[in-house]
Amino acid sequence: MSKDKIIVALDVDSEEKALELVRELAGEVGAFKAGLELLNVAGPQIFGKLKDAGADRVFYDAKFHDIPNTVAGAVRAAVRQGVWMVNVHASGGSAMMKAAVEAAQDEASKLGIEPPKLIAVTVLTSIDTMTLTDELRIASGLVSQVVHLAKLAKSSGMDGVVASPNEAQYIREAVGPDFLIVTPGVRPAGADIADQKRVTTPAKAIAAGANYLVIGRPITRAENPVEAARAIAAEIETKS
Repeated sequence: MSKDKIIVALDVDSEEKALELVRELAGEVGAFKAGLELLNVAGPQIFGKLKDAGADRVFYDAKFHDIPNTVAGAVRAAVRQGVWMVNVHASGGSAMMKAAVEAAQDEASKLGIEPPKLIAVTVLTSIDTMTLTDELRIASGLVSQVVHLAKLAKSSGMDGVVASPNEAQYIREAVGPDFLIVTPGVRPAGADIADQKRVTTPAKAIAAGANYLVIGRPITRAENPVEAARAIAAEIETKS
């Protein structure tokens, strides 16, 4: 269903706000994202509280990026929290990603549960070509770098990637149909893009090959979050 493709970003500054959104939107969207802001406000116990509030699927937007052993340990801890999806930075390299995959599978096996979906962040949606080339000194270009990291993630055993919707089509062509593409930077037509640089609409993102859309402020700051979520699901259904 179209609503299952929507992941609501709980980028809020209090535990109660996050839980209120989950209670309001459970059943209207496919999953909820808990990232660094919420984790630093509420602590890791927030995962259990989100589930109790109705979040059947939680995407832990951890963006782990460290030496392989450290990332493996962090992923093991995330598995014990029962999250549905967790991410690392692809720029951490293949050894780090492989360590994450092995840790997730091993820990899940010990617990008798399914391992979480492991996805790799390619290039943050707040980064544009000028930042990539002038500050990070990566001259290959945005699309080339994103596709390269997506292919590296797939070869490392990851389940998918996080990428801007603008690159989704190129990733899909490069990695095939069975690799997950999760796209932030998705805004309904006319919405404020805030600090995002590479954005598009929900329908265009799905049409380009995205499996899941991470959407925050257009839903969480809407006057009626449920109506906003339903409108986005309807747009995906009718235009994708």
